[in-house]
Amino acid sequence: MELAKGDCRLRRRTPLLVASLLLAVATLHAQLPAPSGAINDFADLLTTEQEQQLTTLVEEVEDATTAEIAVATVTSLDGMSVEEYAVRLFAQWGIGQADKDNGVLVLVAQSDRKMRIEVGYGLEPVLTDLATGRILDQIVRAKFR
Repeated sequence: MELAKGDCRLRRRTPLLVASLLLAVATLHAQLPAPSGAINDFADLLTTEQEQQLTTLVEEVEDATTAEIAVATVTSLDGMSVEEYAVRLFAQWGIGQADKDNGVLVLVAQSDRKMRIEVGYGLEPVLTDLATGRILDQIVRAKFR
């Protein structure tokens, strides 16, 4: 394709567009970790005791409510936003019962310094954005300080 002499804008933007496309393709094919249970400390942030306590808590919540909770710590979001990473991980892991959509993912990305709680639609009346924001601010972030 020949560009007109006066049309330099496309030439200047082409490297940026190609880089953006390559980043998008790499992001789509980024390998997400596979779960090994409810607590997945891929970034090695938790002690064995903390993992055991969280496992017990997750099991108690599921027994009492049927809600399924998964915790994941990762070293990096691999170039994705915390929202995108959480949504993809939530879907790939199949958190929650399909007919109830009652899953919860607590995600901590160490090097990106990001956290997110992803909530299935079935639990959104209980775990609103306001509630999950408060949990992150007042409980999770406080533990990392």
